[in-house]
Parts: sequence; structure tokens; C-alpha cells
Amino acid sequence: MRLRSLLVALSLLLAAPAFAVEPDEMLADPVLEQRARALSAEIRCVVCQNESIDSSNAEIAREVRLLVRERLVAGDSDQQVLDYLVARYGDFVLLRPPMKPTTYLLWFGPFVVLLLGVLGVIVYFRGQRAGATMPPALSTEEKARLARLLAEAAPQDARPQEEGPKKA
Repeated sequence: MRLRSLLVALSLLLAAPAFAVEPDEMLADPVLEQRARALSAEIRCVVCQNESIDSSNAEIAREVRLLVRERLVAGDSDQQVLDYLVARYGDFVLLRPPMKPTTYLLWFGPFVVLLLGVLGVIVYFRGQRAGATMPPALSTEEKARLARLLAEAAPQDARPQEEGPKKA
């Protein structure tokens, strides 16, 4: 019984966006309602920002959904409704903003950041490879000093080691 209640609650939570458009908002004409739902799926909720007004429960989303339906009932085309909303809220209100100079950063910014990241990684690894080159050969003075140091250390290493007790 408890599991069943949990599953019902979970399914209601997952279906919450489906409840965003409330029955009192819906138009009687199914064709206009379908157009309104299609437009609502393309319009960003200005509060939620990454959610369409069709699936948002915010009060402003409800107001914009009602505004879309009012404009459709008044005879506006889909493009006229979108133009009205863009004039009111700016290109930000569209989930797919148009390609124009003011939105180039939005469209191309992620690719520029990715390209800069790849270039940074390449420069980093080239620097690592350049730093891993062989050190220069020893000069004659360094070779002579190394030979003296090795000669001084050799007698200490050449001493016979003390033998431990012999096993019979």
C-alpha cells in the first residue's frame, strides 16, 4: 500500500508540467488551442528562463499563455503573436532566438569557448613536451668534477663489507 502511494505521488510529480496549462485557459476551438499550445512551447518563461510557458507554473507564464490565446482569438497569425511578444519582452522570450548580430554571442559563444579550451590544451601539452627535452651535455669542467666526486666516493664503496656469522 505504501509503495503504491509512493508511485502515485512520484507519477504526479513527474506529470506536473502537463498541468501547467489549466482548464480555464483552454480555448473552445481545438484548432486555435493547438496553435496556442504550439506557440507556448516556443516561448520562454521570463521567470523560469529555461522552461517554456507551456510547461511553467509561474504566474507570469499563465499571463503570457492567456495573452497568446487572446491574440489568436483576435485573429493574429502565429508570427504576429511572436512579434508582439518580442516587441514586449525582447528576443529573450523566444526559446530559439533569431540569428542576427545582437544574438551572435548567444549562437557562437559556446563554440568560441570550446575552441579556446582546445587551443589552451594544445598549448599546454606543447609546453610540457618542450620542457621534457634532454638537458644539455656536460661541459668538460663538469665531467672532470663528476669524475673527482666519483673517485672520492669509490674507496668508501669499495671497502669489504663485514661478514656475518657463517652458517655451518
